Amino acid sequence: MPQRLILRATEEGTAAGIYGVIVASGVMATSHAHSATATAIAVLLTLAVYWSAERYSRLVAERIHEGHRPAWAVVRRQLSTGWEIVTASALPLFVLVVLDILGVGQYPAVLGALLCSTGLLCLAGWEVGRSGRLSRAERIVSAAVACSFGIVLFALKAALH
Repeated sequence: MPQRLILRATEEGTAAGIYGVIVASGVMATSHAHSATATAIAVLLTLAVYWSAERYSRLVAERIHEGHRPAWAVVRRQLSTGWEIVTASALPLFVLVVLDILGVGQYPAVLGALLCSTGLLCLAGWEVGRSGRLSRAERIVSAAVACSFGIVLFALKAALH
């Protein structure tokens, strides 16, 4: 089920997944890599840096606010969570690589991946509406807002090309 790619079991997991898809789309939209493979690697490395920075920030903040070094169990928990920021972009990256393998070219492959990301974001916005028991009109607005991130990044890619 496609919604499971971005909507996770926890609030934090869902937020990280949505954020990861937006960051991945931003990297794809602005990348000047010479191949789809290089773009995919840039996306994965960027997401890994974002994950690392977020985990590090949480550990440092805990030390600042608690006044002592975090216990090993806390460090282990921080290092084993939040991966949705990376994994939620699996489908758009798959689309990117498959389109490249099919020979459509770098630019159309990135556009295809951005369309996939936009669809995932739209779906996330729609599902948020269902989970939040919103009316149909409110769900449409929720989906449109989520979708707008992808549309803006798609337009950015088109403008930079």
